[in-house]
Amino acid sequence: MDTITIPQKLTKKGDLVVIPRREYEELLHFHSKIVKELPMTLRQRQALLRARKNLAQGNFLTLHELKRKLGIKN
Repeated sequence: MDTITIPQKLTKKGDLVVIPRREYEELLHFHSKIVKELPMTLRQRQALLRARKNLAQGNFLTLHELKRKLGIKN
């Protein structure tokens, strides 16, 4: 039977999970396929540019102003 010694330094950092290498490699493979960013559509890009332009020009409402205009108290 194989014996593994885990240093106490590692176990103090939180939960420790031991899995077979094959499962670990499958997990890495699955994780690498997850799309972290999607390209914006033309419409989304235009909206972002418009929003940045409005922000730079000071054309925006604060949350307080929006609540006041909508009649929301608190």
